[in-house]
Amino acid sequence: NFIQALGESLRLRQQVIATATVYFRRFYSKYSLKCIDPFLLAPTCLFLATKVEEFGLPSQHRFSGVTANLVKTKYSHLFPQEYPYKIGHIWECEFYLLEVMDCCLILYHPYRPLVQFVNDMSPDDQSLLQQAWRVCNDSLRTDLCLMYPPSLIALGCLHIACVHLKKDAKQWFSELNVDMEKLFEVVRHIMFLYDICKSYDEKEKIKEILGKIGKPRLSGSSSEQQGTQMVQRPHGINQQQNQPQQDMTTQHYKL
Repeated sequence: NFIQALGESLRLRQQVIATATVYFRRFYSKYSLKCIDPFLLAPTCLFLATKVEEFGLPSQHRFSGVTANLVKTKYSHLFPQEYPYKIGHIWECEFYLLEVMDCCLILYHPYRPLVQFVNDMSPDDQSLLQQAWRVCNDSLRTDLCLMYPPSLIALGCLHIACVHLKKDAKQWFSELNVDMEKLFEVVRHIMFLYDICKSYDEKEKIKEILGKIGKPRLSGSSSEQQGTQMVQRPHGINQQQNQPQQDMTTQHYKL
């Protein structure tokens, strides 16, 4: 939700937001939330996604300013004090993100096959496309992007949209050369998300989760020290052999 809200505040394309969300999930599929604060990694993923998708990088001052303002207005319950991260912290975190993903940055999303499927099923049906597009956006809140190919996710979103709009598409789906069991598994994942959202209190749950994560503790007051102590190198990432011992951990967490 934070990546989506930040992307909309910066007026980024949905594809850029989707790319950032997949980066975010790929990182935390390998490392714990305790490695890097999610509220630092999220804008870092979005910052990197704008470059990968060649959208046009927002000015650094505007990017950090919009992020801090969003946290202040919508997530003040999580940050009673000022948002602690600046553009320098995002730059540093970006290197760790690139290293974890092994610089494999090109992604394929369900949006393009979704448009093709809708045009094949019911050309010029904008209501169906819009509904399926919304479901596709919601699917980013699940792990489907790490489990199934984009075309299968697009079909699952289209199936849910057809059911919601009471559109009879049994004949069209029966002619597809896909594994229907996997298709229905995608549908079940998304429907399970909607069931959870009915009773999910984001403010309380996120606050409880973040309360278990260690927060950065500054050991100095200079800007140079502050720029290197907000990010902890995730355990397992190779260090440079000639790097001094005292620099091998760039952040101390108070657990």
